Amino acid sequence: MIYFKFPFDETLYSTDENSNENHISFHSFDGLHRIDHYGKITEITPEDFDQTLISSESLAEDPNQFYVETKEEYLKNLDQVISVITENQLPKLVYSRRKIFTDFNEIDLNKSFKNLCHAYPNAFRYLFMDDENSWMGAFSEVLGKFNKNTHEFETMSLAGTLPISESWSEKEIEEQKPVSSYIRNILNTYSENIEESKTYDHISGNIKHLRTDFKANIKPEDLDKLIQELHPTPAVCGIPKSFCKEKIEELEKFPRELYAGYIKIETEETVQYFVNLRCSKLYKDSVHLFVGGGITAQSSPEKEWTETELKSEAVLKNLVIS
Repeated sequence: MIYFKFPFDETLYSTDENSNENHISFHSFDGLHRIDHYGKITEITPEDFDQTLISSESLAEDPNQFYVETKEEYLKNLDQVISVITENQLPKLVYSRRKIFTDFNEIDLNKSFKNLCHAYPNAFRYLFMDDENSWMGAFSEVLGKFNKNTHEFETMSLAGTLPISESWSEKEIEEQKPVSSYIRNILNTYSENIEESKTYDHISGNIKHLRTDFKANIKPEDLDKLIQELHPTPAVCGIPKSFCKEKIEELEKFPRELYAGYIKIETEETVQYFVNLRCSKLYKDSVHLFVGGGITAQSSPEKEWTETELKSEAVLKNLVIS
């Protein structure tokens, strides 16, 4: 069972669960796992959604027995990350953590998802449950959008994070630049004409990011290869990609699973790919909130901790619990 909304579109969609069709798939960060949602994409009325009670009683109990990473542990680990960055002269490396929330008896999943949709109208918003997994998230970074008719491909460079009220510093500006360069260099191998916007503020709830948009015409047969080259972008991994992926597995306390992976949605006219950030894995007795940040040699561990706390609010503050 899956429910979702596209960015800037309040139409609610699901699937008819017909196993002969597959238009929606969730891909893990490491590329080794995917979860398919079978069936034709169908529109769901708000009334039908309200009448469908999505019970948290059907969620699995948390089998992980993970110990919550404390602030002190996070700060210590981040010092190690910064040392790796400095020693290897890396432009950035993305380090993430799980915030595990257990202070509740029950989650009202219908209301929680509606809250999330209302809070993030410019994001891809989803809630899904199957026999083994239950996830909910909302984020607006587009890994790629391909128009089947015009062959136009769109993507974006999204990096740097601050509370809306604060001004950009050199750290955030320098963090976003290599993401744009990475995307620009890849697109140049697939298209001769690349359109690139100016960098501007992208608002996401209580925080903002730096964003640059890219457009190019590509061959349809190159789409899958292009997505595999783009993922994971420096915004969720680092530069150089293979080295940073290796260090992420080495340094992070928990596996990322679907966090920082991507979601593929194919319709008659488009194929869209959304980066799966600001997401949570739901259990009957806990919620695992996945948060991270781009770390550079100039990063302040204390400030990075505060940033991850802000990002965790994207889902946490919209949960309706008892």
